Amino acid sequence: MDTPNRLGDIEITDPQAMRALAHPVRLAILDHLRRHGPATATQLAPDVGATPSVTSWHLRHLAGFGLVRDSEPGPDRRQRRWEAAARGFRFEATLDPADEEGQAAARVLSQQMFRRYADLPSRWADEVGPALDPTWLRLAGLANTRVVVSAEELAAIEDGIERVLAPYVTRDPAERPADGRGVLLMRYVLPEGSGEPGEPGEPGEPGEPGEPEEPERAEQPERSGRSGRSGRSGRAGVSARSNESGQTEQAGQSRETP
Repeated sequence: MDTPNRLGDIEITDPQAMRALAHPVRLAILDHLRRHGPATATQLAPDVGATPSVTSWHLRHLAGFGLVRDSEPGPDRRQRRWEAAARGFRFEATLDPADEEGQAAARVLSQQMFRRYADLPSRWADEVGPALDPTWLRLAGLANTRVVVSAEELAAIEDGIERVLAPYVTRDPAERPADGRGVLLMRYVLPEGSGEPGEPGEPGEPGEPGEPEEPERAEQPERSGRSGRSGRSGRAGVSARSNESGQTEQAGQSRETP
């Protein structure tokens, strides 16, 4: 699979590959390999919620679509070690309305990704946030911004954000600052329905009672010393990406990059 994007994500276009990845254990496997590096099926099993034999089967399935690959052997050369094939992955639904298979496959994978990360902000608020020192805590939180833009303008916004992130995502680990830590940048890009934007004072305007705004971005420092990232391909109706830090950015539907 190609990685023509500036973050080095694998770009998934094959509906069969999307469906293959739309499984909780397989998403968990990719998350673990991107965050922690190469591992055997036995090492992965406790973290992904499957037996070593089942984990091994899922790894072979992912390898068939180029999402994981063999890694350098560890101390015990009899054990097969696996690694993620790229920092992250992204996908998006085809723009061809006649491609029902592609649309459906992207929708299924998007739904699985939303479910996997749905409770991450609340878990961070309960488990991580209270232990952070003030320097990091004041930078954390949720940004909720509503804008009225064209599809082309939204694509330009997303491209600009990705351009800012790219140097931090792709730099060599040796160049990371000594006081650096992993930060999850979760960006949900949620276009509203196709109705006309409300005029001031009408339902749908920001701050209108009973009409909660969609969350668009949350920044969450982690306690680990790793740095990671995640993105999304939001240009089509369904897109997403996830990266090695476990962060996910979703547009339309979703895409993932570790």
